Amino acid sequence: MNRDDMNRDVTNADDTNHDDEKDGVTTRTIRVENVTRVEGEGGLDIRLRSGALDDVKLNIFESPRFFEAMLRGRPLEETPDITARICGICPVAYQMSSVHALERALGVDPGEEIRRLRRLLYCAEWIESHALHVHLLHAPDFLGYPGSLEMSRDLPEEVTRGLQIRKAGNALLDLIGGRAVHPINVAVGGFYKPPRRESLGRLVPDLEAGLRLAIDATRWVAGFDFPDFEQAYDTVCLVHPDEYPMCEGRIEASDGLSITSDEFESVFVERQVEHSTAMQSIRSDTGATYLLGPLARINGCRDRLMPVARRLADEVGLQTPCHNPYQMIVARSLEIVHAYEESLQIIAGYREPQPSRVAYRPHAAAGSAVTEAPRGMLYHRYRIDEGGAICEANIIPPTSQNQSQIERDLRSFLPGILEMDDDELAKRCESLVRCYDPCISCSTHFLQVRIDRGA
Repeated sequence: MNRDDMNRDVTNADDTNHDDEKDGVTTRTIRVENVTRVEGEGGLDIRLRSGALDDVKLNIFESPRFFEAMLRGRPLEETPDITARICGICPVAYQMSSVHALERALGVDPGEEIRRLRRLLYCAEWIESHALHVHLLHAPDFLGYPGSLEMSRDLPEEVTRGLQIRKAGNALLDLIGGRAVHPINVAVGGFYKPPRRESLGRLVPDLEAGLRLAIDATRWVAGFDFPDFEQAYDTVCLVHPDEYPMCEGRIEASDGLSITSDEFESVFVERQVEHSTAMQSIRSDTGATYLLGPLARINGCRDRLMPVARRLADEVGLQTPCHNPYQMIVARSLEIVHAYEESLQIIAGYREPQPSRVAYRPHAAAGSAVTEAPRGMLYHRYRIDEGGAICEANIIPPTSQNQSQIERDLRSFLPGILEMDDDELAKRCESLVRCYDPCISCSTHFLQVRIDRGA
């Protein structure tokens, strides 16, 4: 589900309690009927019958945001700036998928220097997004803290380190994108104003320091006590012959699937479920759920990590393919190291692109693209008319694709912990959901867990 950093307008609804009795079985249900326009809100319904798991539903009940409808009739040049507003944490992913799709429709080749600069911008986003999740949202789960504020009292150095790691990514994002939140420098064909080489050079000391901090943080995270839980995942990610997946490549799955972005909608199918305003996705060829994100990328492309990150993966003992969702935090930390490494490499060889934007002629066409957002594959498809206006848009974010897999994880995980009391069971479920860093997790405790145990 997408996140927005705009002010929230919350409509409160009263909880309603129902005690129903049928055939001697009493069921109590507590529902929050409607909470509108709340950033990143979700719920979890767990229903038990006779002590056994009966049903699990991950509810995402934010109101629809209609970005695809908003784009229709707008000039294609406005698309990157509009789609950036879909998410305040990963706006670059939405911009990159949009410009790649539109450039493929128009037959635009922006050239190698623009391509490398886009990867550098993407690296900045991975750093700031991953660092936020690892240190402030997910680490407290493994260390027994209710949140990052409580953790910071006992582990101030670790929390400060995480903030420093994120700060360097934000600075890079600000320089290339024009600002750190909802960047405004990305354009179809390139950039409005590319950074000067000397400006990027001034960031190198902080990036080198950030790399060292990220290495230390990965060693710390790899020492967490991970629950013994594995799933038979079908992992899916972009695969490029020479690069770690980010902006380009074929879509490949662990079962041998290999397709282009133009074939995406023939294999990955969205479906509406009654309990969520977010669409869910499955594979049409197998009917199965699938896993996106850092663990999928590490499993499929470990050999394309930058050298330091690759050696660090060996040092911390991450075994691939890994099917333990709790170790996504290790994969995410390794990707921070990779992003720092690649950033320094790109800056070392940076040449200001000339021109900074490649010219094109609008015409009726259609195009699609997939890039790797921090949370996994993000798909965009557009159809434009002869004047360059958007006629149709389809945007499929990674969290909606992962939602069915999250529910499947919960169905497998819950039978082993049903003897726990409601509070502890809820905490365990929240921790599992947070492994995915879903875009509804704006705060550490975002789920309203409803447990129906029957009599």
